[in-house]
Amino acid sequence: MDKNSGFATKQIHVGKIEIPGISPLATPIFQTSTFEFATTAEGAARFAGEEQGYIYTRLGNPNIAKIGAKLAALEHAEAGMAMASGMGAVTTVMWTALKAGDHLLADDTLYGCTFSYFTHGLTRCGIDVTLVNFEDLEAVKAAIRPNTKAFYFETPTNPSLKLIDIEAISKLAHESCPDAKVIVDNTFSTPYIQTPIDLGADVVIHSATKYLNGHGDVIAGMAAGSQEFITECNMFGLKDMTGAVLGPFEAYLIDRGMKTLDIRVQKHCDNAMKVARFLEGHPAVEKVLYPGLESHPRHELAKKQMHNGFGGIITFELKCSREESAAFVNDLKLCTIAVSLGDAETLIEHPATMTHSTYTPEALAQAGIGESMLRLSIGLEDAEDIIADLKEGLDRIK
Repeated sequence: MDKNSGFATKQIHVGKIEIPGISPLATPIFQTSTFEFATTAEGAARFAGEEQGYIYTRLGNPNIAKIGAKLAALEHAEAGMAMASGMGAVTTVMWTALKAGDHLLADDTLYGCTFSYFTHGLTRCGIDVTLVNFEDLEAVKAAIRPNTKAFYFETPTNPSLKLIDIEAISKLAHESCPDAKVIVDNTFSTPYIQTPIDLGADVVIHSATKYLNGHGDVIAGMAAGSQEFITECNMFGLKDMTGAVLGPFEAYLIDRGMKTLDIRVQKHCDNAMKVARFLEGHPAVEKVLYPGLESHPRHELAKKQMHNGFGGIITFELKCSREESAAFVNDLKLCTIAVSLGDAETLIEHPATMTHSTYTPEALAQAGIGESMLRLSIGLEDAEDIIADLKEGLDRIK
């Protein structure tokens, strides 16, 4: 595959597996726990790392390797890998990047389970964690320590859709801590919209459960970065620390989903822009946060570092009580009450009591997650039908 091939060509063709004497168009599922060796010498050479080849699916499998290579190509990274969940990806990468005595500097708005892992998990193992607003470069600079070994953030953030300047943070981090890793959760954007490594980041993380798979039927995580770091993640972070191994069948489904990534994400973006503009114009809506709207506080940054669209997630607040807001959500017909995102269906949830319920009230306030905030993951339905469903509920709010 030519590295200069277009996005759609890469998402379809990268990682093709050749099987001598057999030419299947779709990659077969290698549903096996272990692999045969021709001789004991061959087995010994593979275990010693002297010969390439598969040993045991916990250590590698063709289906899993294929989607890792595909993500690397799309993210403009040297290598990629897949894990059993988005949190499996986060923990695998962080256990590889950090050790006791190190310092992690992270943005103060994070996915709820990432927040818990950082503040209750890493800290139990002798790793210092500081959360600051990564929009404020001076605050980030002031929080850097001699032992800072990783910078971690999402952009856009979950659920407040705050935007972090990837290039600025990467420059500051590498100038201050040359051996530290800049790690970006790119789940909300996908490489179709945003490629953090091109902007100076070292590692990209995804919950592949979301847009990469795109069909709501897989739990998975992925990461991409340098060949050296991803190899270490595979042979230490995954093999020895988390054991968060993805199954071959799940990898097959992700491979199938990634073949249509660009056209799906573009439809999510197009629908989201129409819905966001509708919400912004409705009198029952207090505030709408969407990077594509001119009213977003960092709209200019969105135009700079996001291409092909602004994502499929909208966050908004209503001009009503918490009880009326809940009634609005409960009465929706097309929009489904569920966590997760990036599915064909439009999903709605209440972050403060669902995805971010692990936050303390103080942490919710610091992250800008209000009690009346709702997160909408725009699906692939007709935008007019999504709007009609929302309008029917909003029109009942007085």
